[in-house]
Amino acid sequence: MLFSRPSDTGTAKDHGTGTPGARDAPGTPGTPGTAASAGSSGADRLRAIELLGSVRYGRLAISMRALPFLAVARHLVIEDRVVLRMHRGLGFHESCDGSVVAYGADNFNTPAPGGTEDLWSVQFTGPVEIMDPGPGQRERFGTGPAEVNGEHFDPVYLRLDPRLAHMHTLAFDASPSGRTRSVT
Repeated sequence: MLFSRPSDTGTAKDHGTGTPGARDAPGTPGTPGTAASAGSSGADRLRAIELLGSVRYGRLAISMRALPFLAVARHLVIEDRVVLRMHRGLGFHESCDGSVVAYGADNFNTPAPGGTEDLWSVQFTGPVEIMDPGPGQRERFGTGPAEVNGEHFDPVYLRLDPRLAHMHTLAFDASPSGRTRSVT
């Protein structure tokens, strides 16, 4: 069964962006008490961030020349923000800087043996800016690929400030009647 839980990120003060009250104006979509946050909770948002931190790569959805585009990125969760590493040579970071993007990841390629572990996907939407992480943060990313499309990998970093978070889970029935039997 598929469950979708949009998660309100609350006010900027609530998730440590350092800009208190940036999103707590009444009637602002995605703030507590509005229709955009109906059915969401801070616990769902925290769970979505936790799940994102459990995988290394995701997909960045951006607009290039008014057309939708997906790009793969390596990510870290740092202080409730998503820091992305991409190859500078592709130029995707230029389309992202100062824009609102969506970033998603999942565990669809790594289910537990036996198929009894829930599958999940998360998506975060918010503004992005180019950043220069400190040496400790760069080290946490680990080594990058040697090449991207035949070019030497030249990393560029982006910081996504999630304003909206969505989490979807696929729950499986672990009972014997809910499992598929293999015949050899």
